[in-house]
Amino acid sequence: MARHAPRPVDVPWGLRIDIGQPAQAVRHVLLDTDAETARGLIGTITEPTACVKAFLPQGEMEPWFPSGWEPTEPCFLMAADLRPPGAHAPDGYTATVETAGGVTHVRVLSADGELAASGRTGLAGAACVFDQIVTEPAHRRLGLGTVVMAALTGAAIDGGASTGVLGATVQGRALYEALGWKVLSPLNGYVYAPAAP
Repeated sequence: MARHAPRPVDVPWGLRIDIGQPAQAVRHVLLDTDAETARGLIGTITEPTACVKAFLPQGEMEPWFPSGWEPTEPCFLMAADLRPPGAHAPDGYTATVETAGGVTHVRVLSADGELAASGRTGLAGAACVFDQIVTEPAHRRLGLGTVVMAALTGAAIDGGASTGVLGATVQGRALYEALGWKVLSPLNGYVYAPAAP
């Protein structure tokens, strides 16, 4: 929802999401899938940039993939009970919050109007998915990631959400843990990137 992608489709191995982006055409999410089922799916994929993700350690998934598949950056599925935020933009920065159609965008701008940090959420009932939380390199180490998360959390609570969910990179995990988020599982994947003929 946060990325305006079509709704996931239930399939025998879990979920299929048609992303439709050059870097990722389709994403297959394995849910409680055994190795034989996973290998069966992987063997049918011929579309470059197709991605297969699972809530498993990368080493456990690696034997399923033949040559032509590249691992994605390791991630973690994290969640938190949402609480009213307490962070505010530091001097010289302003945060804007826009919500439409269940999607909230937060942008933190510097005094000269430059985008310093941003993020978005997609609301799904009592849960809210936090996505694409980014602080631009020139504005890091100023607490702007915390400002973005606070603004998104406030909007999510106002929208009726009580639980937050996100996929964190290794680098982002530290910020989220400092804000009280807990790791539920690893979240890893592989992308089909066959060599050019």
